[in-house]
Amino acid sequence: MKEDKEEVKLIEGEDYYLAPEGYKVFTEKYHLKRGHCCRSGCRHCPYGFDKKTGTIIRK
Repeated sequence: MKEDKEEVKLIEGEDYYLAPEGYKVFTEKYHLKRGHCCRSGCRHCPYGFDKKTGTIIRK
């Protein structure tokens, strides 16, 4: 059975901003709202993930 998901509305300037290269860059606030680390090495990761070592460094 397929579950209905709520559509998430992103707010520019709060949840993300556009980088000069044209990419959406998610903010720390967005990551905290999402509630988990995706382990992608995000620029504003509040969880302390280090892409080079593949580990989460507790702050």
